[in-house]
Amino acid sequence: MATTARATVEDLYKVNAKAELVDGQLRIMDGTGFMPSRASFRIAASLARHEEQTKSGFALPDNAVFLVDLPNRQSFSPDAAFFVGEPTGMKFLEGAPVFAVEVRSEGDYGLTAEREMARKRADYFAAGTLVVWDVDLLADDVVRVYRASDPERPTIYRKGEMAEAEPAVPGWRMAVEEILE
Repeated sequence: MATTARATVEDLYKVNAKAELVDGQLRIMDGTGFMPSRASFRIAASLARHEEQTKSGFALPDNAVFLVDLPNRQSFSPDAAFFVGEPTGMKFLEGAPVFAVEVRSEGDYGLTAEREMARKRADYFAAGTLVVWDVDLLADDVVRVYRASDPERPTIYRKGEMAEAEPAVPGWRMAVEEILE
């Protein structure tokens, strides 16, 4: 019986693509299309404005890598994030972001995808993330805000509403329309 060697953080550094280290394997993440890329950029830009105003943490765009120490997961690479830990220069960030954004792409629909997203949210919370956004650009319920304090009951935001990430990013709000522009 052949065995596969477990991937390491050193292996993750060598990957020339967006990837996460999960269950001892490198998970290469598919590229995204215009809408999800634009939405994640708009969210990160809004977080960057909040960072400039409050000096309360660091806004990070897609492809940032956060190293964590969970039994089944060693890293996250959200579509946008807010981090309050120490800067690490050119190295991956140490620890989970307080706020993570996952913007759905074409392959993020269906029962299998829903299970994977729920598992990833549970991992975020286990690693210390306080709030996770599930952004669904094709649904009326555009932003589902999951909190570590009540992970099974998201707050839902639609067009015409202001989404938030309390308590992870105090005082920050973003119009749902701005995400969809």
